[in-house]
Amino acid sequence: MDLSALEGLHPSYDADRQLLTLELDHGKANEMGTVQLDAFEALCTLIEEDDSVRTLVTTSRRLSKKGKPIFIAGANVTERVDWDPDRVKAHVIRQRTLMVRLRHLPIFNIAIPSGVTLGWGTEYLLTADYTVATAAASFALPETGLGILPGARGTAELALLVGPAHAVRLCATGESIDAAEAARIGLVQEVVDDVDAGVARARALATLVSRKSPTAIAAYKSAMLEGLGQPETVRLDAERRAYELTVQVGDASTGRKHFADIRQGKVPPWAPRATRPAETKGEG
Repeated sequence: MDLSALEGLHPSYDADRQLLTLELDHGKANEMGTVQLDAFEALCTLIEEDDSVRTLVTTSRRLSKKGKPIFIAGANVTERVDWDPDRVKAHVIRQRTLMVRLRHLPIFNIAIPSGVTLGWGTEYLLTADYTVATAAASFALPETGLGILPGARGTAELALLVGPAHAVRLCATGESIDAAEAARIGLVQEVVDDVDAGVARARALATLVSRKSPTAIAAYKSAMLEGLGQPETVRLDAERRAYELTVQVGDASTGRKHFADIRQGKVPPWAPRATRPAETKGEG
């Protein structure tokens, strides 16, 4: 697997778990600018086209000069100082489009924030399927204090995760919350002692994911996201199409044929990941 286009995200690949880990360490405080957007877009293309990645983990061990941990301290607003309004708007549209791609990647996506997680960093959690925060993590959306608002899905999606009251509270006040409060309101799903504990938890989850049908996981996630907020008929139709995809690709048959082996902990010969019926074959 060629990870050269992701070099700025400091990637490492665990082939046994099919786990790709990004350990952010750039700029003054892991701020996100044009260079990082380039790398994340390359990441999306890699995962969309190569099914050798089953789980993605993003974390950071970065410390400030004072020793304070940092996950992502927001967008790189300093690079926009001399930009005209049209360029700023185009850049934010690009960020929003990237965040949508990240959210819909056909894999299990885990974030492990530790330390300062501001603006873009908090919005990045909305692209993850599961967030394991360290006890040192803190979260805030300071954008309204800068005359803007969370524009990388923070306005559009945050309320789906934490509810409208907490979403408006965080955005209107810019209040910083700790990991315990983030877990209470549903912004994160688990809290662990430190990054090492978070990585260990992510590896355990990745091991489980690596044993399952890649098509079934991708189909489940796609149908679940498609159905969010939709009427029951839409949700059930998405479920029907997702289930039928697992049948068409042959993994439903594989699961039945190898049921005894699966119960013994063996991994059956799953087909390569498929995300659309056009990529599938009949069960025969």
